[in-house]
Amino acid sequence: MASLSLSLGLLVLCTLALVQCGPYDDRVRVWGISATNLKGDIISQPDPYVKVWCGPAFGGMTSVLKNQANPTWPGEFNFLDIINKSVLKLEVWNDNVGPDNRLGTCTTTIRRGTHIETCHLKKGTVYYTYTYDYSH
Repeated sequence: MASLSLSLGLLVLCTLALVQCGPYDDRVRVWGISATNLKGDIISQPDPYVKVWCGPAFGGMTSVLKNQANPTWPGEFNFLDIINKSVLKLEVWNDNVGPDNRLGTCTTTIRRGTHIETCHLKKGTVYYTYTYDYSH
């Protein structure tokens, strides 16, 4: 009975170790998101925000910054267990009373290391930094 308990205990520990480390122990961190010269409606400055994905994982969205053509969003987005060569996608939106308007989309295939990106939209430019920690 004691050896059965020990065997089950070891099995649980090994399983937990696999889940925690996983086959993909890669991390992507996105931060320093800002933009310049964003255009909103004809009569007002934009109220921009950004939605962030890495591969199929949705990381969330920034806060809406009211009346900001040149916003800098606080915070960062972290993604775990990312597969090599996943696509990092940032969508820039203008918050409206009716449906929100997408101002543009930035995409890049992630590469190992830290990278400062510039993305030109039809109505402005987006800047962000990401780090891809590749453990394989």
